[in-house]
Amino acid sequence: MKSRKIIIHAGFHKTGTTSLQQNLRANRAVLRPDIRLVLRPGMTALCESARAYSRSREDYDLGLVKYEAALLVEKLQNETASTIIISSEDLSGHMPGRHRLHGYGAAPHLMGAMVMAFKTAAPDDAITFFFTIRTREAWLRSCYVQHLRAARMIWDEADYMKRMKTSADFAAIIDQIKREVPECEVLTTSLEEHTARPLGIAEALLDLLALDEKRRAAMVPSALRTSALPADIQAQLLALNRSDLDTAELKKAKRALIEGAT
Repeated sequence: MKSRKIIIHAGFHKTGTTSLQQNLRANRAVLRPDIRLVLRPGMTALCESARAYSRSREDYDLGLVKYEAALLVEKLQNETASTIIISSEDLSGHMPGRHRLHGYGAAPHLMGAMVMAFKTAAPDDAITFFFTIRTREAWLRSCYVQHLRAARMIWDEADYMKRMKTSADFAAIIDQIKREVPECEVLTTSLEEHTARPLGIAEALLDLLALDEKRRAAMVPSALRTSALPADIQAQLLALNRSDLDTAELKKAKRALIEGAT
């Protein structure tokens, strides 16, 4: 198998990852044939095993990460593209705040496991890790709203930001990842740096690909648009989370509230 460039975009959550992935997906035909895109649906088992390890920190679960990563490499064995982009924030585990996790402490081990699996199966491939980050307060607020929507978050925003502030220390976790995978390039970019660019933060990843001007000009923004939930809707979600509704009723009530607001 010929040498390829592997770019692994493994997070972090709420740093423009969905926008990046949707913009890449919308331009998949432009990227082909020399650039292959692998998103979460193409590696669900690997993402789930990474999330499981972030909760358990058990060797068995880390072994499953290596196994699923090896299966992904095997699936890509006959891929003719010279560059493969692998993108999912779940490769870094669960979002902090879920399952009592207070950070991305599992991420260095997860990146190391993936490198081991990839290098065993395809030793000549060059692996680059690419992480998107965000300013501390904006990231914490975005995570908080996501928890309000998707989990039974009962803390108010101020309490959440106080309890979870250490989870936003991206520099520390990136340093740990670099020590875990010294043979790989580890790059970061912040969401705020790319807000004015046509494809948003996806432009930062495209910068790594050295596309010619004609192909770059042919790329179009994804039609997907996300909007922030108004403060009054957030307050109502918090009230619902603090209510005595059972899980099914809570999910239904929150869905109706959010759909009515968007």
